[in-house]
Amino acid sequence: MSRYGMAIDLSRCNGCNACVVACKVEHNGPKGILLTVIIEKEMGQYPNANRVFYPVLCNHCENPPCVPVCPTKATFKREDGIVLIDWETCIGCGACIQACPYDPRFCVKDNRTANPEGGAEYENPAVRKPPTGVPVKCDFCYHRVDAGRQPACVETCPTGARIFGKLDEGEKPLNELISRKNVRTLLPEMGTCPNVYYF
Repeated sequence: MSRYGMAIDLSRCNGCNACVVACKVEHNGPKGILLTVIIEKEMGQYPNANRVFYPVLCNHCENPPCVPVCPTKATFKREDGIVLIDWETCIGCGACIQACPYDPRFCVKDNRTANPEGGAEYENPAVRKPPTGVPVKCDFCYHRVDAGRQPACVETCPTGARIFGKLDEGEKPLNELISRKNVRTLLPEMGTCPNVYYF
């Protein structure tokens, strides 16, 4: 089966946070928890200073360290490479949070959202609200991917900085980008083989 991945063009990301907002709306996430964030970094010195934006999310690693440490197998990797959490099986021990070197998982201490009463304008029937006491993270919007759509962050990005697709079926433009650009991953020395690439 094909594996999914994402490539992020740092030269196109302008730090607008549209992806962050789209993710929050798509998942109706708990207050104070963002499943994707933009890290801002100043590069160079005046007068040649520049600001760089790094979108960060779960890397859906080839060798995810969060999977083997889970005592109940609640954290698992699908055949297509998407790493998910089964909240019914999760006991909230936090082992997966500690095992991940990228810090993209958050424990839900209070699952109330900005609209705790729900409501048609905020509720997404394809996404279940996480219970209190479990970890949450980016899930590549698997409910959208399974329906043949792009993740919300990719669909919303106004500059086209995020490219999502299959990594091992020759699908363009993702494979093309990864093979011809000087791509890099976060913390390659950890041996996790992330499926989120930056160029």
